[in-house]
Amino acid sequence: MKAVLLAAGLGTRLRPLTQTVPKCLVPIRGRPLLDYWLEHLLGQGIVDEVRINTHYLADRVRAHVAQSPWRDRIELVHEETLLGTGGTVLASR
Repeated sequence: MKAVLLAAGLGTRLRPLTQTVPKCLVPIRGRPLLDYWLEHLLGQGIVDEVRINTHYLADRVRAHVAQSPWRDRIELVHEETLLGTGGTVLASR
């Protein structure tokens, strides 16, 4: 099974935290939110592969995923222009 994680948004409701950190990397109890998602999905065998869309501060997400123990099971898809939830899901079909 595959999963899509929507991580491209600007995180405006989390400002000022997201001024320099994408919302998926905002720390929760000392760990980036993205790590919790990946651990739950990939670490427990719920899904085999994860596609993560990026846009805002994409280089930070890319660098973080490159260090992830699950990096070989993650596909990053950069959106030059935000597609919105529906657009991203349609593009991922």
